[in-house]
Amino acid sequence: MVLASPAGGRSKVWVQIAPIRSTLDLVPRVIQVRDVPDEVHDALVVAAQAQGLSLTRYMQRELEHLASRAGVVRTNAEVIRETKAEVRGGVSREAILAAIRDGRDG
Repeated sequence: MVLASPAGGRSKVWVQIAPIRSTLDLVPRVIQVRDVPDEVHDALVVAAQAQGLSLTRYMQRELEHLASRAGVVRTNAEVIRETKAEVRGGVSREAILAAIRDGRDG
């Protein structure tokens, strides 16, 4: 709290200063997808209904899943690059991916 006194006045005024967040932080992000074929839209609606979700919530969940998969793909690509650098390119991509799968299973 900040104590402020108006110019020339005898009364004191209490002013609370709150942290200000950017307006953009408060606005939800919107993604609009155009030209979705009817059969794709219908399939998504059916999938959402089968799970008891609205289409919006279903798509949010699917996009979250897609984003997390993108992170895994980036990590795997990094492992492949590092491994190839260590063995000077003597190992195929398939062998590296098999090793990654084996590591997950074991």
